[in-house]
Amino acid sequence: MTSSNVAIRPRRVAPGEVRARLGEPDAMIKKKKLGHIDRHSRRFIAHAPFLAMATCDATGFPDCTPRGDYPGFVKVLDERTLAIPDRPGNKLADSFRNLAENDGIGLMFMIPGVREVLRVNGHAYPTDEPEVLARMRTEAKEAELAIVVDVVEAFFHCGRALIRSRLWDPASQALAEEIPSAGEVAAEQMGVDVDPKVLENMLEAGYRQLY
Repeated sequence: MTSSNVAIRPRRVAPGEVRARLGEPDAMIKKKKLGHIDRHSRRFIAHAPFLAMATCDATGFPDCTPRGDYPGFVKVLDERTLAIPDRPGNKLADSFRNLAENDGIGLMFMIPGVREVLRVNGHAYPTDEPEVLARMRTEAKEAELAIVVDVVEAFFHCGRALIRSRLWDPASQALAEEIPSAGEVAAEQMGVDVDPKVLENMLEAGYRQLY
């Protein structure tokens, strides 16, 4: 901020300058990017209960959504194809809208306690193929749709970010005490005159119906 309290827009750094500052990656780092799901990636996916899924629309406007279920909820159909179940959510369908305009997709798989993550990038589309959906069934509940991912690259990302964030350190959970409840946030953001506890109870009721 300046003395007149006018915000300064940060300077944009050109791609060439970014590369000059960062330098080139080691040859070994470049080799880690595979064009398929190998046995190590397959095992990681089979144990992962959570992923972040990034898509964007035709203009390049992005969206990133969390996806989670029992470990192994994402299925490896073959070494170049994944299937992600679409479970009940907020029904905004942002990811589906984006994929209809731009089929690019980026996934980041995480396993609690593991510092490294698995990144998978490729192209995707929705399906209602019965045989695929049957593999997504959990406790007699079947997904309405699945997202099929044609894998272009898959690679492991080092654990620096998770180490710095102390994400898996139990002491980090104390940070949650400083955050307003979901009900308080929703009441203020939606501008509704409702007791936040009522909204929290509605949210909890929805959580109990997940399975």
